[in-house]
Amino acid sequence: MVEESIKQLIQSLNVFYLLAGAVMILSMHAGFAFLEAGTVRKKNQVNALVKIIVDVAVATLAYFFIGYPLAHKIGFIKPAAELVSDQGFELVRFFFLLMFAACISAIVSGGVAERMKFRPYITAGFFLAGIIYPIFEALIWGERWSPAFQGWIEKMFGAPIHDFAGSMVVHGLGGWIALPAVIILGPRMGRYIKDQSKPIPISNIPYLALGSWILIIGWFGFNVMSSQSIESISGLVAVNSLMATAGGLIGGVLIGKNDPGFIHNGALAGLVAICAGSDIVNPISAFFIGFVAAWIFVKAFIWEQEKLKIDDVLGVWPLHGINGVWGGIAAGIFGQEALGGLGGVSIISQFVGVLLTIIYAVIAGFVLYKVLDVIFGLRLSEEEEFNGSDLSIHKVDAYPEDSLKV
Repeated sequence: MVEESIKQLIQSLNVFYLLAGAVMILSMHAGFAFLEAGTVRKKNQVNALVKIIVDVAVATLAYFFIGYPLAHKIGFIKPAAELVSDQGFELVRFFFLLMFAACISAIVSGGVAERMKFRPYITAGFFLAGIIYPIFEALIWGERWSPAFQGWIEKMFGAPIHDFAGSMVVHGLGGWIALPAVIILGPRMGRYIKDQSKPIPISNIPYLALGSWILIIGWFGFNVMSSQSIESISGLVAVNSLMATAGGLIGGVLIGKNDPGFIHNGALAGLVAICAGSDIVNPISAFFIGFVAAWIFVKAFIWEQEKLKIDDVLGVWPLHGINGVWGGIAAGIFGQEALGGLGGVSIISQFVGVLLTIIYAVIAGFVLYKVLDVIFGLRLSEEEEFNGSDLSIHKVDAYPEDSLKV
């Protein structure tokens, strides 16, 4: 009787643990929304806020009916009595992993901001959460293909692909999916004139800072709760996340020359990069990983915007895509026992994971957004873009009192 009670208590704690993690990651979507709202012009702030919250609803349906069963071989079309046979653990696990799936569209949102139509954007979100992300999740994390695939990787290279909290599976995938979407859309009107770069100023630095803070706080649920059970919780993950945040912030200050955009995004770059190896690297290594991630973001953002002339509004390709790749590689390097890590990781396996992420994401992103472009047309008309997506799509601006005549 006592043993059964203890088992029930542990199960209850696991349910609550995952639920708390899911809610923390849900709050990150508010961070995505305010980060974008602060970066875009005032005439596009409403659209930024609406896109992210609708993303969550669309992803919930897509992942509930298609994505989660696809990745984990468990569906929920059954009587409620069966759904609570494990105290609802599988339900809250769905909720937790859904928040990861919903991040993909939120990442893309920052890249395509200010000029993408609402209907194709939301349609893309359904396919991202329902099919594209779950297929990759199933290969690396899920119960459907991961045991066989990861077993093969381990046999070939000495260890499976290690991505504890999603540097590659979530952030890398989202950032590299966003790249073809941004290229297909083309730059915003006035961003490049006669091949000359004309940067568009950030509209609201307090919103940007608020978004960064919300993301930082929620990220501890993203990373720490990725253990998915209270018995496996690790203080190392928490401290490594903190150290990577500090490294990213200091890197943002030094490399970004005190620019508030680079500083606040530097913290996020560090957190993106530490996800993969947060459970195996040393805290000193975590700080270095975060610092390098900030350097990567600053340099890659400038290169992307000024040399490649890719109008990626929030810099989601360097922030999530390139730093997701860096995080995967860093786990393979600094996870080694010789460098103070816990071991059990192969640098070759990590490179395989990186290449797989890039190839799958770019192909999937290009096919998805090219098909939607043919069916709907991705871009607002010149008049709609000039007026702003708030008025063109939602028929209201972010500050309606400003338009009132006194």
